[in-house]
Amino acid sequence: MKKANLGSLRRRFTSLLTALTFTVLAVTGVIAFVRPFSIHIIGLHALIGFLFIALVGVHVVNNIRPLKGYLHSRSVWVSLVITLLLAILFFRQPGPVKSILGLSANIGPAMDRFELSDSEMTFHYTPAGSYKMKLTVKTGAAYRIDNPPAAAVWLENQGGYHIKSLLVPEAAMISRLPYWNFKRKGWEKAKREAEKKAGVDIISEATPNGSFDPADYILPASKDNPMPYQLLIEIDQPDDGQPSLVYSVEVDNSDPRAFQLLDLVGYPKRENDSGDKETWALYYVDDQFSSALELINSALLTIERQDPPDAQKKSGTPKSSAFQKL
Repeated sequence: MKKANLGSLRRRFTSLLTALTFTVLAVTGVIAFVRPFSIHIIGLHALIGFLFIALVGVHVVNNIRPLKGYLHSRSVWVSLVITLLLAILFFRQPGPVKSILGLSANIGPAMDRFELSDSEMTFHYTPAGSYKMKLTVKTGAAYRIDNPPAAAVWLENQGGYHIKSLLVPEAAMISRLPYWNFKRKGWEKAKREAEKKAGVDIISEATPNGSFDPADYILPASKDNPMPYQLLIEIDQPDDGQPSLVYSVEVDNSDPRAFQLLDLVGYPKRENDSGDKETWALYYVDDQFSSALELINSALLTIERQDPPDAQKKSGTPKSSAFQKL
């Protein structure tokens, strides 16, 4: 009798704890959807989720006999098929699902987002709450939404060395963007050599134009020692028979601007033919280009800069007026 009571008590406790953890999962899931990203909410949701999985396992063990009976029911297989189809639908995120997700205020922990439409490409990069970059590329007459061009967006320091790729093309398109690929491979090689030579700490050392950490350029530790950097776009339409084109703009935190237009700076051309060391440079656009010049109508970089909360308190500058000048 005591054993039966103990088993019943264990089942009631497991069921109650499972129900309560499910409630926490539901509440934190809704909060995560309607509120901006919070590591505390997401962390609570994830950890409670692991506990919920363990409790479901205990629940299955406690009720193994009646659950076995469900296997002979048609409803369990119908439920599995419906769940699988919904999982595939939500994973692939077709238009209606993306519209629902677009209602969320939680953009996640990722620092960047890329959006594509028939009239523009928009890239958001937010390295910190006080520094928000938005790149808006208006598409030109030659741009086709059904066959979009290959594109890469990256940052370079003042010395012309790659420091971060913001938009990476699909693997099949990498060969169409030789200038970005050349810069990226040089950065990866230099980073590996720096790690081997002086340890991992060296890659985040804020030396002028020698740091591997993009935050040293975008968010300099001292306003007295800002390090200018460049944002570049390389774009190419694979089937037009023309080389890729590169657009660029320099960002100088010592002379902050809210809006800057990118300029066409040239097309990449390999300078050496020996094959020993790959070297690419930008050349002025010539008469070989036609439709490639109409892939981009304009490219606008918008940067919202705000003093961090601590700096605002020290300076007495209200947050609403902390945006830098145009």
